[in-house]
Amino acid sequence: MEFKTKPSQKFDLPKRLARLGELAFNLWWTWQPEAARLFGKLDYDLWERLGHNPIRLLNEIGRERLDEAAEDQDYLALYDSLFEKFDLYFKKESWSQKAHPELKNSIAYFSMEFGLHETLPIYSGGLGVLAGDHLKESSDLGLPLVAVGFMYAQGYFSQRISEDGWQEALNNPLTVEHLPVSLVTKNDKPVTVEIKFPDRSILAQIWEVRVGRVALYLLDSNVEANDEHDRLLTARLYWSDLDRRMMQEILLGIGGVRALRALGYAPDVWHMNEGHASFLTLERARELVATGLTFADAIQKNRGQNVFTTHTPVPAGNDEFPLWLVDKYLSSYWGELGLTREEFIDVAKHRQGHSETYSMPILALKLSGGSNGVSELHGEVSRDMWKFLWQDRDVKDVPIQHVTNGVHTANWMARRLNMLLEKYLGDDWYDNLDDHALMAKLDSIPDSELWSTRLHLKRKLAFYMRERVRERWTGGGFHPVQVVSSGVMINPYALTIGFARRFATYKRANLIFSDIDRMLELINRPNMPVQIIFAGKAHPADEPGKQLIQKVYRNVKKAETGGRLVFLEDYDMNLARYLVQGVDVWMNTPRRPLEASGTSGMKAAINGALNFSVLDGWWREAYNGRNGWSIGEDKEYESTEAQDQFDAGDLYNTLENKIIPLYYDRDPKEISHEWVAMMKDTMKTCIPQFSTRRMVKQYVEKFYAPALKK
Repeated sequence: MEFKTKPSQKFDLPKRLARLGELAFNLWWTWQPEAARLFGKLDYDLWERLGHNPIRLLNEIGRERLDEAAEDQDYLALYDSLFEKFDLYFKKESWSQKAHPELKNSIAYFSMEFGLHETLPIYSGGLGVLAGDHLKESSDLGLPLVAVGFMYAQGYFSQRISEDGWQEALNNPLTVEHLPVSLVTKNDKPVTVEIKFPDRSILAQIWEVRVGRVALYLLDSNVEANDEHDRLLTARLYWSDLDRRMMQEILLGIGGVRALRALGYAPDVWHMNEGHASFLTLERARELVATGLTFADAIQKNRGQNVFTTHTPVPAGNDEFPLWLVDKYLSSYWGELGLTREEFIDVAKHRQGHSETYSMPILALKLSGGSNGVSELHGEVSRDMWKFLWQDRDVKDVPIQHVTNGVHTANWMARRLNMLLEKYLGDDWYDNLDDHALMAKLDSIPDSELWSTRLHLKRKLAFYMRERVRERWTGGGFHPVQVVSSGVMINPYALTIGFARRFATYKRANLIFSDIDRMLELINRPNMPVQIIFAGKAHPADEPGKQLIQKVYRNVKKAETGGRLVFLEDYDMNLARYLVQGVDVWMNTPRRPLEASGTSGMKAAINGALNFSVLDGWWREAYNGRNGWSIGEDKEYESTEAQDQFDAGDLYNTLENKIIPLYYDRDPKEISHEWVAMMKDTMKTCIPQFSTRRMVKQYVEKFYAPALKK
């Protein structure tokens, strides 16, 4: 069976630079700083203006400049060096081939969203960015992984903050010709999969995205054979309409299995990143029932190869559907499983009081051989939350393990810092980043060099913020108070704290404003100024989240803050890179234990920023008293009010008595040596332990490799 991929764009390139087109269509370049420099050197201003989109750059730059680059010996040296590295990446023996040669067939990884780069906005937040990092690390390790998600025609919304602080959502339909996607075809026709509902069928075509060695396939319902309503099914992330939400999850789970089958894949492992893809367990059972097995036997045969990762520590955050929606869309499906309606419902029934729902996490938990939370504490919370499914077991014996999340180091570490580590740890340090002994060599870096690198990254962040303001200001419709609130007065030499994440109420973005007068005293201390940068989006349907943004913004724009509080709109992966690399302190204030893991603090930590966080999720495991600070205590509180009050007081006291004095305790050369010592400690702690290198290896050891023996 011969499949082809039809790239969304072709380029007119000089023969000497012909491989730039190949590079533009493989997102390997996104975690190679030298690759970004290769594109940027063609026309830096255009590269920035186009949002680091190499496909648009190669189309819009003009042949004259490309011909000029093809004659530039310095440029060609960079070009040749990069492609030598690119080719070696695909040829060299990988960790997976050496450590687990038994992993020959594919590992299928399903996720509702993938955060790979800002130019492909098919993600909304942490879940998607984690999935993207999982793919990048799987590529680095040489895992035979293949991924399935959605091609969202409208991407995720762009955020504008009004003068009064209200979030406005702008939908920006994607132009496929600008994206690193290729349509999968056979005999010059798009390969499609079909989902039959009781009243109609839906077709979905398939786009391929190359992520290093990994192939990501995106399902797209925007095909002519579908009616207008169904063509919009994959238009955007997370429809708030339950009807469309269920159709999406049927398409992801059932359609995703069929897409891989249509492309000739026979995965040995099926990994669900959250419950959205849980219907894949039923589709795999249906395949076996069609060969003559009973449903029970099919489940027994398949269960060992299904892996489920839950990210949600509260029942309300899990997808559950009313039974009438199950009847509406799956009434013709349970017969193919050899089940009655009641038997089908019982597989994933969740009874609460007098109501019954069809629960996606219950479906995944019951039909998977391996399940996990995403931090040690989240594993404990999940076992307690789902223990009713195993009533004959103690909570500690509930079969939900944990694999703490990590971040893809090459993707998030600043280029300048990476160069410093190469100087003192060796050119091959990245290949051994999970070696704790190697990380001990961080102590050999002179304080002055690490401090200088930190100042460079802070200046880079300040410059970026000012240029963003300039662009908005010249575009018109930007009030002066919005200019100040967007960071135009930022001081690159002042203590800078970052707070950037999805604006959900449990994350308590307004905790720092519990005592306004005390907060103003802290940020305006003579000769010890403090700046706090806020960023983040609320889901368009989350009214409390949008109200929280408004409350924060109204405090930000007060004249008394002196421009030291900032809210940066339209938080995306590009802005996130500047923030995690450029701030001194990363603050996180979730209401414990509702933060399953959190990864933004890890990204800051690998860049030498110090975490100041509630002892929840990953920070509960990372904090050692020398690598940052805690907010509150590692315990349960009698009420949320008591917790909020205690945490706010502890936050103010730690800032006032520890963080601010330590940062400004300088030697004659204006270096805070104790601060640098903490930077080194946090990097030694977090680079090896909270990387996707460690995380993906754990998935292999705990779930993927054992699945082959079940």
